[in-house]
Amino acid sequence: MSSIKIECVAKEGYRIGESPVWDEKESALLCVDITGRKVCRWSSVTKQVQTISVDAPVSSVALRKSGDYVITLGTRFAALKWKEQLVTTITHVDKDKPNNRFNDGKVDPAGRYFAGTMAEEIRPAVLERHQGSLYTLFSDLSVVKHFDQVDISNGLDWSLDHKTFFYIDSLSYSVDAFDYDLQTGKIGNRRSIYRLEKEESIPDGMCIDTEGKLWVACYDGGRVIRLDPETGKRLQTVKLPVDKTTSCCFGGEDYSEMYVTSASDGMDKEWLSRQPQAGGVFKITGLGVKGVPPYPFAG
Repeated sequence: MSSIKIECVAKEGYRIGESPVWDEKESALLCVDITGRKVCRWSSVTKQVQTISVDAPVSSVALRKSGDYVITLGTRFAALKWKEQLVTTITHVDKDKPNNRFNDGKVDPAGRYFAGTMAEEIRPAVLERHQGSLYTLFSDLSVVKHFDQVDISNGLDWSLDHKTFFYIDSLSYSVDAFDYDLQTGKIGNRRSIYRLEKEESIPDGMCIDTEGKLWVACYDGGRVIRLDPETGKRLQTVKLPVDKTTSCCFGGEDYSEMYVTSASDGMDKEWLSRQPQAGGVFKITGLGVKGVPPYPFAG
């Protein structure tokens, strides 16, 4: 085993850091602070963070084929022009649920933007249940709703052969798989492939490596775990110096570094004094595996 090294690269103290995604063109890591209402970009060259503030909770960010980014903002899919700091709404979902907001989102191998909703939290992981849905924004900017009754729509990714969609509804404490049709974007035949153990706490964001294994950030578990979706076995646990690990992605020039976001919302002074890096972004090197570059939104 190569030696694993964990370093806090952005000590920003995000309230809910989320949705890390590597932007190869900029040699930078994008992420969001949901309750802090900002989209952030950490340059691996300058080590500086640039921030764009927005007018609602922003829960995910993705690359766009035509340049710049797409985001989920409140209950809207929106376009973000970075230099101009300009946000334009693409379309609205959950109009009948004023208390809802988007949560995690990711672009599929065909360039469609999958993202799910949830009710606003009263405090972390406490909310009105079954209010969320999973949606897809297609490249023609139309939206399809896959299913509802979701608690906290969270981590998502696709198998290397593009035949399986992996998905987390956090309060089910399960990582689920669906059959997935690359041509149409349709999903079906839902099943659980891994149930979290008590000390792993709540499954949050997720990504896949080039060996087809899943990495899941465990909120309140202070770790990322590596799972084999074929056998349902946990292969590895990497612990971080903060409890509220939220999501993970691979990045760096050869996608051999893992970036992990974290949160500080819901932590009191005493807890924060024990974990001063809470809300930071961490870089893990030496894992010995590489990740899959993110897909850009085709619309």
